[in-house]
Amino acid sequence: MIPSKFDYVKPASVAEAITALEQGGDDAKILGGGQSLIPVLRLRLAAPSVIIDLGGIAELRGIREDGDKIAIGAMTVYHDIVRDDLVKQHVNLLAQATETVADNQVRHRGTLGGSLAHADPAGDLGAVALALEAELVIAGSGGTRTVSAQEFFVDYFTTAIGEGEILTEIRFPKYTGWGSHYEKFNRTAQAWSMCAVAAAIKVDGGTISQARVGLTNMGTTPIRATGVEQALVGQAATADSIRAAAERATEGTAAPSDADAAADYREHLAKVLTGRAVLAAAG
Repeated sequence: MIPSKFDYVKPASVAEAITALEQGGDDAKILGGGQSLIPVLRLRLAAPSVIIDLGGIAELRGIREDGDKIAIGAMTVYHDIVRDDLVKQHVNLLAQATETVADNQVRHRGTLGGSLAHADPAGDLGAVALALEAELVIAGSGGTRTVSAQEFFVDYFTTAIGEGEILTEIRFPKYTGWGSHYEKFNRTAQAWSMCAVAAAIKVDGGTISQARVGLTNMGTTPIRATGVEQALVGQAATADSIRAAAERATEGTAAPSDADAAADYREHLAKVLTGRAVLAAAG
């Protein structure tokens, strides 16, 4: 299908983009990498009067070290994240999960900020941002504000980004020396996750001292598996203790039923994949 008619604006700065958003009002849509928005436009599930393309804003791209954080511009594409040495060294879980997203074409166009702002619970990077306790920087006419990943994901396709605001940067604490793994189950290669688990584990002397676990597609938002984390900390990094902790993976979840999988099957997957992800992350 062909999208309905719209005006197109390509600002050169965040300030210009915010002004364009204010002028466009409720009928304006932000274009990041376009991998989520363009299919929606083609199906006419959305019919904005104006599209604001952030592709011309250089300040929204790039990866940098900022003290004890790794800061990533919202318009940084997946391909750059996967290849970046800072990401691999300090937040390798992000690189591992990003490498599983779709295919090479999408990874050269899709952006981290676009994925998080779209907030599809089947998207792979929301669980990573949540598990790694990322901070998200949002800009509007009143200035910038920072929210935690826990506060950012509100509901299905809904985030803390307000009217007239733009996600500009994602900041990750450093997890240098931690083991990590992203375990994903999908029906076909390059498809959305039926269920997936993001795990970052710190092991000291054979004992798990810290754990971060996030779940993909187990509710209307990404979910932090706090029960699993609590069960892991202080335990020996053995297969038996990890699999026992993984049995708590479904606590606090609300797995959906759809054409790909029933809720009880997803609950089974969550436990199995959590065990695999943590085992791999713990070495």
